[in-house]
Amino acid sequence: MVVGPRGEFEPQIITMPAGEHMYRLFGNAPGRRANQFNPRMGSRTRFAFFGTPTVPVLYAAATEEAAICATLLHDVPTAGGMITAESCRDKVMARISPTRELRMAKFMGTGLRTLKIDAQDITATTAARYGETVRWAAAAHEAGLDGAVWMSHRCNTDRAYVLFGDRVDVADLVVDSSYARAFALEPDLAWLTDLCVPLHVDVRW
Repeated sequence: MVVGPRGEFEPQIITMPAGEHMYRLFGNAPGRRANQFNPRMGSRTRFAFFGTPTVPVLYAAATEEAAICATLLHDVPTAGGMITAESCRDKVMARISPTRELRMAKFMGTGLRTLKIDAQDITATTAARYGETVRWAAAAHEAGLDGAVWMSHRCNTDRAYVLFGDRVDVADLVVDSSYARAFALEPDLAWLTDLCVPLHVDVRW
């Protein structure tokens, strides 16, 4: 029996078919690839890190907008604010797709009711509760799943994903060579600026 934060863990499962698009925004460090998992770099996040040895993770989103909201705009208040172009220039966005079907725990919709929780307990918490929310990812991993899916807290019309790097291989994720955004380039920075205007976020060039 797999145990989650509130007892026996029997989640609803969502399957992502091979070829479905996901968008990933990440720092353009030398040698870093769009389908590369984070082994344990940076601070704790909602669903990372856990396990001994540490389980690598990869975050992605169903749309460009959700990827932007979950990363560049993560700490900007909903009432409005600003980000600087300089803080964006080392960021790139890629589109990746699985080469096989992925099975993920459903942390949204009726999947929350199945687990007897609300979004406020897992996917819409503050960072202060990441020590608790990461245990749900650990339970999904123990259940043998490839990752988890939920509705992005900061763009709640779109799905967000976390994939487990010891279940999903780099070779299972193909990078779409026909798509890329690099915010060091003026056209992509202008696209970001236009996206942010109705969100009350000013991109300071």
